[in-house]
Amino acid sequence: MNSSRPPATLVLIPGMLNTPAVFDRTQRAWQALPWPLGAAPRCVVVDVREPAGIEAMAASAWDAVASLPAAAPLLLAGYSMGGYIALQMLATAPRPVQGLALVCTSARADTPEGAAVRERAIAAIERDFDRYVGTLVSFMLTPAAQQDAALVADVRADMRAVGPVAAVRQHRAAAARADRREFVRRLTLPVQVLGAVDDKVTPPALSQELAQLAPHAEFELVDGAGHLVPFEHPQRLAAALQRLAQRALANENH
Repeated sequence: MNSSRPPATLVLIPGMLNTPAVFDRTQRAWQALPWPLGAAPRCVVVDVREPAGIEAMAASAWDAVASLPAAAPLLLAGYSMGGYIALQMLATAPRPVQGLALVCTSARADTPEGAAVRERAIAAIERDFDRYVGTLVSFMLTPAAQQDAALVADVRADMRAVGPVAAVRQHRAAAARADRREFVRRLTLPVQVLGAVDDKVTPPALSQELAQLAPHAEFELVDGAGHLVPFEHPQRLAAALQRLAQRALANENH
């Protein structure tokens, strides 16, 4: 371990209808992991509720870590829409990034069918946001997770805290996102792709495609998980992020 190097930072990027609290469970699991080679990288969770557009969200995320020392290793972890943001951050990176985690996300642009679904979602949000949140929670969580009253309450509270205006803005941003598949093919940094077997939002095939596109990717599917992996399986997510950190920082030390 290079003791003169500034400590590493893990930047956690939330998904659509998420506040930074989406990663609270993951951060607790992260801090509980054993780190035999040194301290765990510090976590910075960015808030992407206010900017309009993936490019603006990426710029805002870069602003959140602008004060970090230039020599500090940097890891990006994007969940769902956060994956689109992480890829945009890499495409415009003002500094090196040592590792990338992509969780329940895709490198593809939105399809016409997806755009139509978003328009229906926007109409539902504007009609009755609380009802929309309830429908979304049921769609995203596995039946087993829906039996956990505390977890459901946390998910609902997180989505409600985003609010209808930001939710619509995020749908518009996701609909206009760029196709990043060719960009992913050119990545030279370590990549950790994590998908979920029962993810109805980003089916496992899209996670597998990401792992096949990225030259230095490791791939894992979480059994018994829907789209909300940070809520349902924070320990599995934290362990996957630790594997990425170990790979990326090992590269830095050689």
